[in-house]
This record gives sequence, C-alpha cells and structure tokens, in this order.
Amino acid sequence: MSKQLEVVKLNEKGDAVIILDQTKLPNHEEYLTLTKEPEMWQAIKLLQVRGAPAIGVFAGYAMAALAQSLKELPYDSFKEKFDALADHLNTSRPTAVNLSWALNRMKKFVSDHKEDTAELCADLIKEAKTINAENLAMNQKIAEYGVTLLHEGDGILTHCNAGYLACLGYGTATAPMYLAHEKGMHIHVYSDETRPLLQGARLTSYELYKAGIDVTSICDNMASLVMKQGKIQCVMVGCDRIAANGDFANKIGTSGAAILAKYYGIPFYTLGPSSTIDFNTPTGKEIKIEMRDPEEVGEMWYKEPMILKEIKKFNPSFDVTDHELVSGIVTERGIVYPPFQENLKKLFRK
Repeated sequence: MSKQLEVVKLNEKGDAVIILDQTKLPNHEEYLTLTKEPEMWQAIKLLQVRGAPAIGVFAGYAMAALAQSLKELPYDSFKEKFDALADHLNTSRPTAVNLSWALNRMKKFVSDHKEDTAELCADLIKEAKTINAENLAMNQKIAEYGVTLLHEGDGILTHCNAGYLACLGYGTATAPMYLAHEKGMHIHVYSDETRPLLQGARLTSYELYKAGIDVTSICDNMASLVMKQGKIQCVMVGCDRIAANGDFANKIGTSGAAILAKYYGIPFYTLGPSSTIDFNTPTGKEIKIEMRDPEEVGEMWYKEPMILKEIKKFNPSFDVTDHELVSGIVTERGIVYPPFQENLKKLFRK
C-alpha cells in the first residue's frame, strides 16, 4: 500500500494517545495528544477519531494510557477507578459495538490479572497493542476474501468511510479495493459524499486518491443514476454493528444504497471484523441509533446557516440495513451468505 497517515497510536511512555484529527481532513493533517478521559470522550463524540474498528483500537489505547496515572494505587482501588473511566468512555457513542467490546476486554484483563498495579499497567499497554495487531490482521483477511468478489474493470460504490482512516490497515469496505489495486486490477470507485458529515467526500475519496485508486466523488442522490447507467457492478460498505440475523447498522444513507442495489440487481456487501458482530442483538430493531446535533445538517460546512434556525432538523447518524437486502457479509473468517441467522452462527461458533 502507499504510505498512510498514522491514525491512532500510543506515545513512547504509554501515557497518552496520539490521534489524527479527522475533522480537519482533507485540507489539514493535524494531530492531537490526549492524556485525560474527558478529552478522549470528546474525541470520540466529535468524530476526531471515528470508524468502528479505529474506535475500538483507540479505546484500548485510551484505557492503557489512563491506567498509567493509577499505577500507584492498590489493586482494588485501581480496578474501581479503571472500570469507572471505561464505563464513562463507553457513553461517548452508542451505535458501534467495537467501543464497548474493546473497553470490556480491557476491564476483563484487569479482572483476570490481580497483580502488582505497576506490572498490570505495563501489561495493559501490551494488551492494547494486541488489539491493534489483531485488527490489522483481520483487515488483511477481509481484503483477501473480499477481493474474490471483484473483477477487472468493476465499478464499485461505497458509502461513508471504512478505509484505513476508520479501520486502520487495509480498512474494511475498502480492503478489497486496495488489494485489487495492488494486484494490478483496474477498478473504479464511486464514493458517496455521505451527508451531513461528508466522510465519503472528505475521507474516502481522499485516501483512495492518495493510494492511486481511480475514484469519483458523487453526491448521495446520484447513486441511482450511476447504477442505472451501468457504472456500478458491486456495492461495498462498512458496518458499525451486525445483528445476529444479519441486519446491520452503518452510516445514514446505507440502507437507501442497499434498496437501490436490490432494484438494479447489483450485489451488495457489508465488510467488517468479527468484533462488529453482536450476537446479543437479535435484529436491527434492537440497535440503538445515535442522534446527533440537528444543527450539523444545515450549518456544519456553510459560512452561514442554509436552513433557518426556526425549522426543525432531524439528524440520525446511522440507519439499519435489512438482511434481506444483503448479498453477503465479508469477515476475516470468510464470506457469509444467507441465511445469515444460521450461517453467522456456523462460522463463529466460538
């Protein structure tokens, strides 16, 4: 792959997390050094760090860094404060399962290692780095499985950003695109702008262009036309939570793209690591949808408001795509085809 920006990492001492501020992209590449839980919480809430897998890695690093300030405490006091910090960090965003997954993993690590707290803090750094390494390996496998779905000359539609900025490494939805490009396949990616936060325009088209992949940025409402014109042979999107029946949550607008793909007979895939599958959530109806500041819709990218203050705005951050619209779910263990309720369980028995 071409040289990537570092998205999230621990500093050398292990007591701070350094992140690329994604709210400043694509025009400014700025980094933030975070040492306190409130600013880490804010970084997730404000989308300075974003994307389900990247948030999971960030959460691991954040807890490892926060633990360093507690290393002088006896174990019981350490655990109490550590768990409280993790529980509050978990309130920053509700939809992506990777956040709670990583935080619970770090809490369990503390519960399972009742040792000298200085030693425990060092081990927490290793555990956080393990989460990162596992994520990178999963994205590699997703790339290898996903690229088998692509063909020379394919046009691919993607929505939002599930590339390395959101997921690290190859990304998830973009993983097959990067690998196809490395193999010398000629593909063309159409990247929905993804209103209102424009992750597809600001981030996906940015990173694919930097990698040398042929990409066109389109407004969300242009997807139907490019499909009708025969320019799209496949849709690949990421996911923030996959329910046990194959319903999945992703950035708002994804379900609309799935409906269009179904109408035009285009295969529609979601790609994500096993940490995104939530077997405790039976269907998409149980997925909590994050509601964001309504003013983002009419003010975020404008010099002056484009919608009068007096007019109500609706701003859900995600929607849920019904499993009946999904051709397959690409994971690090393989591609899962319908019936998802049965086949997800088979693939992930452990």
